[in-house]
Amino acid sequence: MTIQAPAPSTDANTWDVIVLGAGAVGENVADRTAQGGLRTVIVERSLIGGECSYWACMPSKALLRSGAALAAARRVPGAAEAVTSGVDPRATLKRRDTIVNDYSDTGQANWLESAGIDLVRGHGTLTAPREVTVTAADGSARVLTASHAVVISTGSAALLPEVPGLAEVAPWTSREATSVTEIPTSLAIIAGGVVAAEMATAYTALGSHVTLIARSGLLGGSEPFVGELVATALRDSGATLLLNDSPTAARRTDAGDVELTLASGGTVIANEVLVATGRVPNTGGLGLATVGLIDGDWLTVDDTLRVVGESPASVSALGTERPDSGWLYAAGDVNHRALLTHQGKYQARAVGDVIVARAAGTPVDDKPWGSHVATADHNAVPQVTFTDPEVASVGLTAAAAVKAGYRVRILDYDLSSLGGSTVLADDYVGHARAIVDVDREVLIGATFVGQDVAELLHSATIAVVAEVPIDRLWHAVPSYPTLSEVWLRLLEAYGRPEHVD
Repeated sequence: MTIQAPAPSTDANTWDVIVLGAGAVGENVADRTAQGGLRTVIVERSLIGGECSYWACMPSKALLRSGAALAAARRVPGAAEAVTSGVDPRATLKRRDTIVNDYSDTGQANWLESAGIDLVRGHGTLTAPREVTVTAADGSARVLTASHAVVISTGSAALLPEVPGLAEVAPWTSREATSVTEIPTSLAIIAGGVVAAEMATAYTALGSHVTLIARSGLLGGSEPFVGELVATALRDSGATLLLNDSPTAARRTDAGDVELTLASGGTVIANEVLVATGRVPNTGGLGLATVGLIDGDWLTVDDTLRVVGESPASVSALGTERPDSGWLYAAGDVNHRALLTHQGKYQARAVGDVIVARAAGTPVDDKPWGSHVATADHNAVPQVTFTDPEVASVGLTAAAAVKAGYRVRILDYDLSSLGGSTVLADDYVGHARAIVDVDREVLIGATFVGQDVAELLHSATIAVVAEVPIDRLWHAVPSYPTLSEVWLRLLEAYGRPEHVD
């Protein structure tokens, strides 16, 4: 960035920008504001790097990778014969520990210092407009003041459903599931979303007998074929799926196992139970009521990620020295727009840059797809679910597109018919769907299910975000033999546009 920001304050307790939360989102916000010349401090009470680095994205994918690699080898004659055993749990956990740096954030702290970002350890609470009081582990308090902005990027936490006895059995959340030191013989999983499906895949490969209990089916927000293909694969791998069912009570047995009573009348007994039924915002105890918001609630933001709804008193309490009175921003899970690390980092870059622009008094590009907004949050969010088969999607499903009022054509293709899938694996199973807005003849959604389809997703994301016309996509030639040939097959299903002069 080349924006010339105002000279930073030299007060030891005053910064231009205060960022609450040093996860991936907070780090990116701070990086952008620091690069823009604003003196920036991050407040963090736990590990720098946050949920994604230590308890979510990275460790979960580390647990999944060993099983995925082994399954891929077994699908290729010549490699399959070399596979003589299953996944080694201890080696997998050791690799996980390496990837999370043995739960040390020294490297991340060193990066903050090298980037010119200050760090204050402790729990931050809003105690006045642009004021954060940080309570350290030893109980001491320090009051920080922001000249321009406070950004909340404290993420979210697991939601525990109100099932009698469930809290008392000390259930796992995603944190315990990804930081485990011993693989249980059996694991019950309550929920059918992304975390549940991924952990069912990982723990089945690691040798646990998994029972997944999902009241609303598996991966219900996706295209219908997604849940069907993933459910079939989980059952084939040895997992038990109890769909359209839910627990009504939980208790620990005398043997130390968890016993779940189900609505259907049956019971499930497992060494441990993982709850993955949703997320709640990490906004409790942040002092939101100080600025006219609700403690513990999600934060509503505009497309520049500025919080809307703080009280008039809170935005005027420090006077009218700036025409822009909105000083509070929220990026990442806390704003409930798209609970994905990559989407939070996308928001972080936008909010960091817009804070710099507003501090310098330079124009703000807040039109759709502008440099200071998070337009993609609405209908262009990419996501990969690392089950086996993988699920990769972006934009709208067919049902969502119709509900939104689009006139659409649905294009489907069996990925097993591709030359690329034939080479990749024997008996390849997969499916692709593209959703076309027929009025504009552009792609508005795509879903892929199959081995290694994650790498197909960014091409679809570019097509959706850039609104590439279908007739131009015909000139984007996919390499042969790769899975990307699916693009040609989907275009053939749509038909080549005829232009008549």
